[in-house]
Amino acid sequence: MRILLVEDEAKVARALEKGLKEEHYDVVVAATGEEGFFQLSAEIFDVVILDLMLPGRNGIEILKTARKQGIQTPVLILTARDTVEDRVLGLNSGADDYLVKPFAFSELLARIRALLRRGRPDQVLKLQTGDLKMDLVTHTVTRGDRLLDLTAREMELLEYLLRHEGHTVSREMLARDVWKTPERTTPLDNVIDVHMSRLRKKVDQGSTGRLINTVRGVGFLLKDDAP
Repeated sequence: MRILLVEDEAKVARALEKGLKEEHYDVVVAATGEEGFFQLSAEIFDVVILDLMLPGRNGIEILKTARKQGIQTPVLILTARDTVEDRVLGLNSGADDYLVKPFAFSELLARIRALLRRGRPDQVLKLQTGDLKMDLVTHTVTRGDRLLDLTAREMELLEYLLRHEGHTVSREMLARDVWKTPERTTPLDNVIDVHMSRLRKKVDQGSTGRLINTVRGVGFLLKDDAP
């Protein structure tokens, strides 16, 4: 799940980025209104956390312009402006939720999860093959009745495999889309193989069937062979 955080207070942005990444979210931080609007227009995000008082474009301008352009990404306004008029203006401008600083991080997480559950109509928030299930809102993965303890990178790898179920995924695809390194000056093949080996052990160990397979010389395949 990708979150765009538009926040000009460096200390707040760092704390939020750290906390969200620990919850296994992929976070992009923008420190100005212009940068935030550019990121929102150029890339796809699942949720936007938007401050109102920003250098350059303010949050309301960003929000109104984005909605006029048809961008329907859920937006949570996070601001110190707490008057009723400010809340009404934010919600009427297209925000989906409004949280006033200071706030409890646990409440922010709960509101993000609520927005993710609402999400976009085309969004798939639960992935499954056989008895392997991934919930992208709660960041939980189960295999049968086992809860799998996965690292953030393993979560990303497994989500990628699930979204490409039944199709071979090459190491080049993983380097580009998971490690975000399209130009590989240093090959990542060994790193990818180590992570995939650990993931396969956690997913398949103790289960009757193998889900993650190596396609020699090509990459990896996630497939449920159960009848």
